[in-house]
Amino acid sequence: MEDKFKNLESIFAAIERPLIFASKNNFSSLLNIKGIEELIPSLVEKALSFISSNKARNSLITLEQDFKGYHNLTHDKKKELIKAALLTINRIDISQNNKPIKKEAPIKNTSFLESIHMLSTPVDKIKGVGPKISEALKRMNINNIEDLLYLIPRNYIDRRRIKKISQVNSGEHVTIIGRVMSISSRAFAGRNKLFEILISDGSQNLSAKWFRINDKYKNLLKKRFKEGTEVILSGTISNFRYQKEVHHPEIDIFAGDDTIESKLKILPVYPLTEGIHQKNMQKIMEFTVINFCKFIPDVMPDNIKEKNGLIPLATAFQHVHFPGTEDDIDRLFEMQSEYHRRIVFDEFFMLQTVLALRKKGMAIEPGISFKIHQDKINKFLKTLPFSLTNAQQRSVDDIFTDMKKPYPMNRLIQGDVGSGKTVVCLIACFCAKLNGYQSAIMAPTEILAEQHLKTIACLTDKLKINVVLLTSSQPKAQKDAALVKIKNGESDIIIGTHALIQEGVDFKNLGFAVIDEQHKFGVMQRAEIKRKGENPDVLVMTATPIPRTLGLTVYGDLDISIINELPPGRKPIKTKVLHENRREDVYRIISQELEKKRQAFIVYPLVEESEKIDLLDATNMAAHLQKDIFPGYKVGLVHGRMKGAEKDAIMNKFKEGRINILVSTTVVEVGIDVPNASLIIIEHAERFGLSQLHQLRGRVGRGSADSMCILLAQYKKSDEAKQRLTVMSKTNDGFKIAEEDFNIRGPGEFLGTRQSGLPDFRVAHIGRDIKILVDARKSAFDLIDRDPELTNPEHQLLKRLLFERWKGRLELAGIG
Repeated sequence: MEDKFKNLESIFAAIERPLIFASKNNFSSLLNIKGIEELIPSLVEKALSFISSNKARNSLITLEQDFKGYHNLTHDKKKELIKAALLTINRIDISQNNKPIKKEAPIKNTSFLESIHMLSTPVDKIKGVGPKISEALKRMNINNIEDLLYLIPRNYIDRRRIKKISQVNSGEHVTIIGRVMSISSRAFAGRNKLFEILISDGSQNLSAKWFRINDKYKNLLKKRFKEGTEVILSGTISNFRYQKEVHHPEIDIFAGDDTIESKLKILPVYPLTEGIHQKNMQKIMEFTVINFCKFIPDVMPDNIKEKNGLIPLATAFQHVHFPGTEDDIDRLFEMQSEYHRRIVFDEFFMLQTVLALRKKGMAIEPGISFKIHQDKINKFLKTLPFSLTNAQQRSVDDIFTDMKKPYPMNRLIQGDVGSGKTVVCLIACFCAKLNGYQSAIMAPTEILAEQHLKTIACLTDKLKINVVLLTSSQPKAQKDAALVKIKNGESDIIIGTHALIQEGVDFKNLGFAVIDEQHKFGVMQRAEIKRKGENPDVLVMTATPIPRTLGLTVYGDLDISIINELPPGRKPIKTKVLHENRREDVYRIISQELEKKRQAFIVYPLVEESEKIDLLDATNMAAHLQKDIFPGYKVGLVHGRMKGAEKDAIMNKFKEGRINILVSTTVVEVGIDVPNASLIIIEHAERFGLSQLHQLRGRVGRGSADSMCILLAQYKKSDEAKQRLTVMSKTNDGFKIAEEDFNIRGPGEFLGTRQSGLPDFRVAHIGRDIKILVDARKSAFDLIDRDPELTNPEHQLLKRLLFERWKGRLELAGIG
C-alpha cells in the first residue's frame, strides 16, 4: 500500500477515481457506499505529507473533516460534497507540491481530531449526570467535557493529617476519625432547621451541625449516618457553650473494605450551583478526569515546555483536580502549584500566540506609507496657542515613525485626563491631509464627538481644513450633507460616533482613523473602521489608563505610547472625602469659591428622585440650591435626558460665566472644558466607580487657580467603596488609580463589557498570574518571530488548535 503512493499525483488519482465514477453515474453508486468516510480522509492524510502550501493544506484539512461526517449528510449534501472535493483537487498545483515534506506521523493528527471530538461530548453523556444536574451545570456555562475539566477546584480539604478531638482548637481546619454517638434534628422559629451528629473518637466529643437544612437533605443524612457508624470528617472547629463543633463539614463513611489510608487524601472543593451537591460534583469530576484527561491536546512546542519547566498538560489537570498525597497543600490553596502554573501558562500562551500572529499579520499587510512634511507641520504647530509637552512630542514622533512605514499603524495612546491627546491626534490627521487622505475620529458619545469638533475647529480655523460631524441624532438634511462631503472628499477630518461605521457611509480616501476611548469599543469596531478605507492607519486613544496586565492582553497586539505629563500651568487637584454631617461646610466652601468669581460643578447620580433608592437627585437639588442655599447666584441644570441643543445652551452659559453653579449628572464626565471652574462636589461619591470619579475630578483644574474636588459620601458604604474613596484622596495619578481600580474590581468589570475584547480565561487570572503572563507572552512572540505563519511541521497541531478555538480573532487580523 505504501509503495503504491509514491507521489501526490498517484494519491489524487486514488481520491478522484471513485468521485468521478459517482458523478458520471448521476451519483447513484457512491452516495451510500460504506467506507467512504474512512477512505477519503486516509488518502488526504497521505496527500498532506506532500503539500507545503498553507492554502492547499487548509483546503485538504477541511475536505478531510467533511468526509468524516459523510454518512450524517443528506442525499443532496453528499452530492455537493463530492463536487466540492473534485473542485478542490483540481485547484491544487501538483507540480508545486510533489516532494514529501517532513511532518509528524498521521496518527497524531488523527488523535488530535479525536481529542477535539471527545472533549466536545455533552455533559449529559457523562456517568452520573442526569437531566437535572445537566441543567444545573449549564447554568454554570458547563456544556461539555472540556468545560468540566476547566472547572478547577475553588478550594481543597486536606485529610492527610488526622488529629484527636482533644487536641484541636477553635479556628483550626482539621480532619477527625470517630464514631457516630447520636443523631438529632430540631426546628427553630422562622422555620430554621438544624441537623446534628455527635461524634466521639475516645478522647472527646465533637458536634457536626447543618443549619437551614431542607427535609430532603436531612432525610438523606439520616439514612446515611447511623449510630455506631465510623466516619471521617473535615472542617473548621468552633466552640459553642464549651462544646467543640464543626458546621457543614465534609463527611464520609468507612465502607467495609475501606482502609484509613484510602481516605487520607486531599479532596477538591468545587464551585456549585443550586441542584448539585459537593459529593455529586466530586464523583462526576473523578469519572471525567479518569476517562477524559488523556484527550486534552498538548500542542505546545517541546522546546517551550522545556525552557519554562512545564509538566505535561494531562498531568496538570489530573493533579489539579485530584492532588497526590505528597502535593503541597499551601501551593494548591494559593493556586500557585506547578499544575495550576501549567494550565495558566497554556491559556496565556494561546492568547499571546494569537496576538503575535495578529501583530505579524498587520505588519505584512500592505498599508499607506505617508510622507512627513515636517516644514508644513512645524508651521501648523506655531499656530497653536501652546507648546507640546515632552510626552506629547514623544507620542507624535512614535506616530510619525509608524505612518512612514508601508504597513498599517496599530498604536494605542493612553494619557490621563487633560494630558492633551486630542492635539496629538490632530497633528496626525493634518499629516494625512498633506498626503491627500481623509481622517476619521470615532468617539463613544455625541457629547465627546461635539467637544472634539469644537476643539479641532478652533485649532484649525487659520488653516484650510474642512471638518464635519456625523452622528445618529443629526437632522436628516444635515446628515445627508455630511455624507456627500465625506463621499466626494470635500471633508478632511470626519468626527463622529459609531455612525461612522454604519452602512451608507462611504469615504473617498480614508487613510487615518482615530478611535477615542477604546475601552468603550470592541475589536469588531476596530475592524469595521479599517474596512472603510484601504488598510488605513489606526490610532487608538484612551483617557482611562490601562493597567500593565491589560496592556499585555486586551491591547497586546498594539504598540503603546504614554502621555504621562500634564500641560504647563496645570496644578494638582486637592481631594477631600467628607460625610453628610459636613454638608454646611461644603456649602461654605462653594460660597468662598463663588466670591472669588470662580465656578463650581455639583454632580448627582440620579436625574430625578427615585422611589426605590434613597439618593439625592439633580433635578430637585438644583431647585433647592437655587431657592434656599444660593439665591444670589445662578444655578444651572444639565442631564442626559435633555435634547442636544438645550444641553449645549446650558453648557455654553456655564462656560461664558453666566451660570455660577452647574448641577448635573455624569454627562459632564467627558467633554467639558471650563478653565474658570475650580470646584467639583460629587454627591453620593460612594456610588461611583474609581475611573468615573477620576474622570469627573478632571473637569476642574484646567485653569491657573487652585482647584478642589469634594467627595461627599454617606457613612454607610461597602468596604470596596471605602477603598475607592481612600485611593482618590491619596493620588491624582490616573495610572495609579487605574491599577487600584483593576485590583479592586477585577479585569472583566474594569473593562465593562465582554465586547471589549477581554478573553474568557477559565483558570488564569491576569492580576494574580502576571509573571506567568509575561513569560508566556515572550515565548509566544519568540515563536512567531521564528515561524511567522506556523508552517513548521512541529507547529501544525498548535495552528489547528488555534483555528479551532480562536478562528474569529484570527480572521479579524486577516490571517489565513
